Amino acid sequence: MTQVQDKGLIDYLAAETARTQPEAIVHAASLIKEKYGDHALALLFYGSCLRTGEVEDKMLDFYVIVDDYKSAYGSSLLAVGNKMIPPNVFYHEAEWDGMTVRSKYAVVSLVDFQRRCSDESLNISIWARFSQPSVIMLAKEDTVVDKLNMALAEAVKTMLINALPYCEDKSSSYEVWTTAFDLTYSAELRSEKKGKGEELYDLDKARYDNLTPLVLAALDDDVKTAPEKSVSGRWFWRRLNGKFVSVARLIKASFTFTGGIDYLAWKISRHSGVEVEVKPWHRKFPIIAGLTMLLTLKKKGAIR
Repeated sequence: MTQVQDKGLIDYLAAETARTQPEAIVHAASLIKEKYGDHALALLFYGSCLRTGEVEDKMLDFYVIVDDYKSAYGSSLLAVGNKMIPPNVFYHEAEWDGMTVRSKYAVVSLVDFQRRCSDESLNISIWARFSQPSVIMLAKEDTVVDKLNMALAEAVKTMLINALPYCEDKSSSYEVWTTAFDLTYSAELRSEKKGKGEELYDLDKARYDNLTPLVLAALDDDVKTAPEKSVSGRWFWRRLNGKFVSVARLIKASFTFTGGIDYLAWKISRHSGVEVEVKPWHRKFPIIAGLTMLLTLKKKGAIR
């Protein structure tokens, strides 16, 4: 795959990631970026609030792209945790025009982000997440924007490389993307109900319909015609890796994410419809509570 093959795809994503955002979102992003000084290279804004533009009573989602973990944190412990089980996740609140703007943000280095957008990454969380729409905010340099757009193009290609072998009609945008979403959701601990892949496709149908021919043009013929068996074994390991890493991240987040157990309960209830009660001892012992809650919710079918 050459950069010439990728040009149409990169250009499409570059226009998408350059979209301006409401002032409340820019304000929250600026305050988060300040925490990491010159070591913050850019922020990536993504998720449901990007799609809807809603801020009040919502949780904004960001990735902070840094140059180096130890320099960004000034802490060896946080840096080691971020390197071993990326990303570290934090909570942030900001006031804007009488409104509390709540954000959840993850920290990852540019090098790690680039690598985890490629097919070389066994864990699916970054390339699956960033095959969906995102916006680059407050980039330090134009070269950072260029590198991020190329990484996002890799994420989209990786998504389809791993889904195409399961598709009968490889030119069908609907079949390719719903298959891709369903495969990646099965590789993590998710609270969303079945059919989420179709919902995500429908939310941005025009985008995915436009992307599909651009991605196919960027892929080599042998990749587009690969049989299911070429990726089935890798999906087995992706699922094992995804479940383990999801649990490890929940445990790690209990140390960094203020109100993490309440956020987890809220998110699971919102997506699954299963009411989750947070007891006082849950907040006192978040790691034990998280594991106990995980088992209970698994039995109830709230997570897959």
